[in-house]
Amino acid sequence: MPAPTDTLALVCEHLADDLASLQLRRWPLPPMGPADVRVAMAAVALNFPDLLMTRGLYQFKPPVPYIPGMEGTGVVVEAGPDSGWTPGDRVGLGGKHGLLAEQVVVPGASLRALPAGMPLDAAAAVMVTGLTAWVALARIGRLQRGETLLVHGARGGVGQACVQIGLHLGAQVIATATQPERLAELVPLGVQVLPSSGFRAAVLEATGGRGADVVADPVGGDVFDESARCTAFGGRLLVLGFASGRIASIDSNRPLIKGFSVVGVRAGEYGRHFPAHHAEHLAAVHRLAETGVLRPSIGARFPLSQAKEALTAMARREVTGKIVVTIGR
Repeated sequence: MPAPTDTLALVCEHLADDLASLQLRRWPLPPMGPADVRVAMAAVALNFPDLLMTRGLYQFKPPVPYIPGMEGTGVVVEAGPDSGWTPGDRVGLGGKHGLLAEQVVVPGASLRALPAGMPLDAAAAVMVTGLTAWVALARIGRLQRGETLLVHGARGGVGQACVQIGLHLGAQVIATATQPERLAELVPLGVQVLPSSGFRAAVLEATGGRGADVVADPVGGDVFDESARCTAFGGRLLVLGFASGRIASIDSNRPLIKGFSVVGVRAGEYGRHFPAHHAEHLAAVHRLAETGVLRPSIGARFPLSQAKEALTAMARREVTGKIVVTIGR
């Protein structure tokens, strides 16, 4: 049977605030080279940058039209002789976009093996968020046992991964969310749960006035502003995103006087600059997933035919945990 020349995909035709430009249509597949593979996609986990890119608000701006989707899993259906893969291999895929499609053609070197025994949808939901959280806390944030970790956006994928890794590393974890009652399952684990506004006083009280040693902030905006007022001397305020829609700024005298650092975290970019560390980080995330430390919470599943609705649900913050688009099943 000849290889297909196109595939069904969700295409962003032009940038728009209301997702009106997203259309499900045929998209051409590139010809395969000797080091390429063709993958039948099984699952794509949505991340907030997927939404921001469709609005032109993310730092990376793909030329339109383009296919959203930056984190997924699938099965190799065709492998070039120099790809290093075999048809039937279960693989993880990551990048800036291009995965919300029935099939993709990608370089074999860009794929990764999946944690043993993990379902394809769960594996899709754990890798980008788990990698971001691990690089943020273990590598850049240097989180130590006994330190206090403040995690914002704890209902989302990155926030959940930060809570799980923070507990694993022995930190005292404080988690915030706009609806803190939806984090009740964290309380028996020793996590203090707070609303995402007005948390400063409670953080200072919980830390004896010191503030949080490490802050993981994928929200930005007002949350970042308040976090800067309850970060400990010598603390690390980690910028993981700006899901609030406002990119915060800070007067340089505040970290000077309080002696804390403000550091941006882009796990993929860090890996491109330090490829040896990237391999270590992937191995760590695999290990944490296989041992159950990282437990992705899939809040909703949508078929590819409803991928636009899935992004709408993310935009409206209707789902706790990861949203996964299932494909071909």
